[in-house]
Amino acid sequence: MQHGAEERPVGPEGPVGPVGPERTRPPAEDGRPRWVLVGIAGVLSFVAMLDMNIVNVSLADIAHDLRVSPSMAQWTVLGYQLAVVALLLPAGRWLDVSGGGTGTGLRPAVLTATSGFALCGLLSAASPWMPMLATARVLQGAFAAVLFVLMPVLAARSVPPHLRGRAMSVPATLGPLGAVTGPAVGGVLLDAFGWRAVFLVKLPFCLGALLVARRALPARGRLVAPDRRLLADAALVGGAITALLLALTLAPSSPAWLLLALAGLPPAVRWLRGPGARPVLDVVRASGTQGVYGAVFALACGFGAMHYVVALRLQDDSGLSATATGLTVLAFPLAMGVAGPLGGRLADRYGHRPTAVAGAALTTLGLFLLTLLGDHDWSTGDIVWRLAIAGAGMGLYGGPTQALVMNAAPPRAAGTAGSAVQLSRNLGFTFGPALASATWGLTDSPTGARYALAVAAATAALACALLIVRRTTAGETEGATAPVPPVSR
Repeated sequence: MQHGAEERPVGPEGPVGPVGPERTRPPAEDGRPRWVLVGIAGVLSFVAMLDMNIVNVSLADIAHDLRVSPSMAQWTVLGYQLAVVALLLPAGRWLDVSGGGTGTGLRPAVLTATSGFALCGLLSAASPWMPMLATARVLQGAFAAVLFVLMPVLAARSVPPHLRGRAMSVPATLGPLGAVTGPAVGGVLLDAFGWRAVFLVKLPFCLGALLVARRALPARGRLVAPDRRLLADAALVGGAITALLLALTLAPSSPAWLLLALAGLPPAVRWLRGPGARPVLDVVRASGTQGVYGAVFALACGFGAMHYVVALRLQDDSGLSATATGLTVLAFPLAMGVAGPLGGRLADRYGHRPTAVAGAALTTLGLFLLTLLGDHDWSTGDIVWRLAIAGAGMGLYGGPTQALVMNAAPPRAAGTAGSAVQLSRNLGFTFGPALASATWGLTDSPTGARYALAVAAATAALACALLIVRRTTAGETEGATAPVPPVSR
């Protein structure tokens, strides 16, 4: 813990006092909203989440072209995903130490992470053999982790507090849209240009983001090199998550594989008891948003499980082509894209928490309606309107939820708060399909898909409950004045 740190009162929008205005002032020194930077946060969110799923469709071609087994080619995806989830929390702490969370190091952080992400994409496309491709993807995942942390920070700092719901809805909506549209975009590129184009499609977006960020962000601050403790934390977190993910992935073949999850306990406990976890836990406790982080994970988990089950059920059991399946599931992201901006406006007018609860409830309703479908009711018409309801709920929910977290974050800990909420969301996206697959496989019955969808609806309902149960703490009490505990560095 920092000794001698000044304790500042907290108002509706977070800490106030001598340091408060600097914390909430946008990157533009005149204090005006910089929507172009919000747009950059949205574009980077879309690109980073697109990269999570766009490569899946090209794995067979990569294995054939580089003459490796399909399991080895799978590391093109796993290397990226594991690097992201392992490095999110260390990246948040690193950005706070470098000043990225307070704005003084925001410009070099954005330029470095975006440039590294683009360069690794170029190296992936040019890879002549699998070890180089896997290495490039791990490095790209590391830069993506920094981007994921920067998105909410950049969006929150680009507008005044009363517009944050609207601003946060942009990356919160475009990110999941990238995840959902990834397979469709990847399929088109694969058929037209081959697998290397899948890694190149993101470069124009990165170049545009670099040019705008270089011009719009103030030229100040510098990054510091990460210390060894941050790298050790990444290894511990990554090891724990890998063990749990492998257990869920292998469980359908044999329930005994669930015991593999126990291997993740030692590194998880060691991290929680070590100095690396203390700053993260301090941020969560000081902000009083523990339930919000849990809700982010739960609803993302439900989303991932639903998307896995619906796509597999339509294509394998209902006999729809891949194209027809892709067009059907587009109902979800289309409704989400329409409802996202509306959710931001409603949150700024009526409150972030009520809007987030309403969105989570609407998503729960859509997922519950999917569980009522019989074995012979899986027609396109039956699916589309249910997916649209769930997608509209996700659109309403995303921005207000992230705004809740960023508004309640203690001073000089925006990077840590952003990394924690992004880790919660990415873990949900990652574990959702694995949980659905395990449920479907373990039930071993024709109604396995319905059980998996019931799990998705249950996790969404849990998100509603976590958002409704509001903890009255210093970081979230509107109109209250209370001290915020200093954050460990």
